[in-house]
Amino acid sequence: MAGKSFEAAMKRLEEIVKSLEGGEMPLGKSLEVFEEGMQLAGFCSGELEAADKKVSLLVRESAGKYRERPFKPEEENNGESDGL
Repeated sequence: MAGKSFEAAMKRLEEIVKSLEGGEMPLGKSLEVFEEGMQLAGFCSGELEAADKKVSLLVRESAGKYRERPFKPEEENNGESDGL
C-alpha cells in the first residue's frame, strides 16, 4: 500500500463493500475485490495501531492547568486513575 493514505484506503474499502453488497459481480471478480479489501483492511489496521501508539493523555494539574504525557496502556489496566 505504498503511498496510500488512510483516508484513501477507507474510501476504497467503502466502495468495495458497496460493490460486494450489490451481489451482481461474478464470483471470480468478487473474490479478487474481497482480497483487495482484506489488504486494505490490514493496512488501515496498521495505521490505526501506529496512531494509537502516539496518543497522549492530558492530565489535570493544579489550578486547572494541563500537562501532556505519553499514553501507557498498562495504566488503564492496573486500576490507577488520573481523575479524568
